[in-house]
Parts: sequence; C-alpha cells; structure tokens
Amino acid sequence: MTDLVIRALSERDADLFDTLPDPLGTGRALARATHRPEWKRVALRDGGVVARAAWWGGADDPSPVLLNWFDVAEGEEEAGAELLRTSPFQVEYELILPAGWREDPALAAAAEARLRAAKAAGMEVLVERFQYRWTPERGLPERPGRLEFRPEPDDDAILDVLRRVHTGTLDAHARRAIAEGGLDQAAQEELDFFRWCPSPREWWQLAYTREGELVGLHIPAHNPSGPCIGFIGVVPEQRGRGYAYDLLVECTHVLARHGAEFVAGATDQHNFPMAGNFTKAGHPVVQERIHLV
Repeated sequence: MTDLVIRALSERDADLFDTLPDPLGTGRALARATHRPEWKRVALRDGGVVARAAWWGGADDPSPVLLNWFDVAEGEEEAGAELLRTSPFQVEYELILPAGWREDPALAAAAEARLRAAKAAGMEVLVERFQYRWTPERGLPERPGRLEFRPEPDDDAILDVLRRVHTGTLDAHARRAIAEGGLDQAAQEELDFFRWCPSPREWWQLAYTREGELVGLHIPAHNPSGPCIGFIGVVPEQRGRGYAYDLLVECTHVLARHGAEFVAGATDQHNFPMAGNFTKAGHPVVQERIHLV
C-alpha cells in the first residue's frame, strides 16, 4: 500500500474534497452550512481521496467550533484516524445521520466506519441526539396560556436562571461542563452560545406563572445555518408540570412571527420528556446525530 499524504485544501483545489462518495448524504444535510476551504483536510493515497474532514464555524470565528463532515473510504479507517490525529483543529465531532440509520445496513456500515476511525483517533461518544425541524405547513401548536413571558436584559439574571436550570439537568453537554467546572461553567457556556448566535438579544425571555413565580427561560435563536430552538430550561422546583412544552411552543411562535421558514431543534435521545415535547409540538425527527469529544 502506498504512503499516505495528508494535507489541507485551499480555494484552488477545494473541489478535490467532493471526489469521495458520500453514502450518508452529509453534503445534502449540510446544504445550508458553509465550510471554508482552509478548514478542509484530505488524506490522499495514489492521488485519490481516501479520507476527508471539514470543520465548521461562524462567519467571524477565527477557528472552527465543530467537526461535522468526516468520511473514510472502505478499508481506510486508519487513514481517517490519522487525518484527525494530525489536524490542528481539536474540537467536538458531530456525526450527522439520517433518521433510523441503524435499520439500513449500508447506512449503519458507513456510520460505524466513521465512529471506529474517530475512536481510533482518541475520541469517545458523549451523547446521541435527535434533530427536529418544524415547518409552517405543520401549523403552529396552540399556546397553553399558562405562562407569562418577559424579556430579561440583565445577563447576570440570565446566568442565575441557567445555574438553577442546570441543577439536575439531563443534558449531556451541560453535565460534562458541570463535571469540569461546576454550574458556573455550564451556565457560562450556554450564555456564550446565546451571544454567539447572530440573533437579537431582546428575543431572550424568562417565563413566569400567573402568580409571578419563575418557571424558566426560552431562547429563540438563529445559528449560522438558520432559525433554531436555542434553549429550553425549567428550574427544578417547577419540574413535573409540563412547562417545557409551554416554553417550546412559545419559542416556536416567536421564531415563526419573525418569518422563520423552518425551525431546527435538538435534544439528547435519553431525554425522553423533551423528545416527547418536540413530537407533541409538531416538530418531527429529521436526523440523528452522534457527538464525540
């Protein structure tokens, strides 16, 4: 077997990235995402691409925030692992998969090859998530009418609510942040994400009962790929009353009012209550995603 050549791409040869077959349809799934040529790397053998990776970030990000496109040719898992090991971008990998991928042998084989290569490069699975997509033809879910929503301009107040929301959270990313740096780190990471999104600060809202008791918050947002449910969170003392559904419905309404042609959302697959809320609110599962760190 000939030696492996691993290198970055540029605008001049960016089309080389597209020469590897794409059984998972990653390109279609990422049609709204922009990958800079300098954030693409390929592994070549005899001049042909046997593994490739593309990292993604916002328009103003100096470095990528996520790896979301990674392929390996059949029998080239070690080439893919070496591509990741030698990359200057050591960030989370989000493997994007069609819904129900495990039921299709060809899709399962392609996904498992990527997982083996990523694990050989030193990554491990953090969580599997459902990806949802609401569109206007599905109709807006009716507001339950139990809560009042108010903007909150004070970031310190938002941070305080986030700390409370993350107490006992089911979210794997938040639990990882808590394990690393406590509730303060988890809350700050969420706030940093809200600020990173190119959507108005005034959309952030706290939710209260009719009696004025805090319930939680919801963050309608736009990420660089479009409108999304940025965050839904209920404080511990209000859990068990179904309020996360109310927050999701309000978040969907706000984005629709601002002209959203679709609304993306996601939750961990083990978060059964939130998955049920998305289904109840008319947000169907369109993809599954595996996050590796």
